[in-house]
Amino acid sequence: MEQTIQSYLESIRGKRVAVLGIGVSNTPLIQMLVRADVKVTACDKRSREDFGGRIEALESLGVKVYLGEDYLEHLRGQDVIFRTPGMRPDLPQLVDAVEKGSVLTSEMEVFFRVCPCPIIAVTGSDGKTTTTTIIAELLKVAGKNVYLGGNIGKPLLPEAEMIEPTDVAVVELSSFQLMTMDRSPHIAVVTNIAPNHLDVHRSMGEYIS
Repeated sequence: MEQTIQSYLESIRGKRVAVLGIGVSNTPLIQMLVRADVKVTACDKRSREDFGGRIEALESLGVKVYLGEDYLEHLRGQDVIFRTPGMRPDLPQLVDAVEKGSVLTSEMEVFFRVCPCPIIAVTGSDGKTTTTTIIAELLKVAGKNVYLGGNIGKPLLPEAEMIEPTDVAVVELSSFQLMTMDRSPHIAVVTNIAPNHLDVHRSMGEYIS
């Protein structure tokens, strides 16, 4: 049976969930988890001064916040960890947490599990954003209600409750997001593959896979 966003949130109600990266894109995710009575820990490498009051706003919601260079040293005991795009899943702190029982996931991975409508996903070395935007605009002109997200636009998981089966989700996915994805979209677009992000990927083979 496919999971809905409501059943997913119910499954983690009362649990401890860490969100890695407190960027603008993750803030709606954190707020959604708080509303679902989840015990949220937010971690980010940057300092409090870099957020212009957003940290205090999260703390006022009951979110526990860890900032600075050791921001990944507080994951022990977390039931679920939301990895931010661009963070390798095999970082020692993440591997240690998973070995101790944490579930490592991401906003987009959960969205793929709960999205009730068809998903068109675009990836590749170049042209992802342009191609994703063109597909979304074509579908809008064709009369479809389109949700645009992934590596472009806003996070879609907090909007999953509003999505209807007749809508279409168009998402841009980076190689980093794909590293831990275990579900495929209904339609996949690969623009091209050329040497890219090899400062993060260990080899061209890993990047291609």
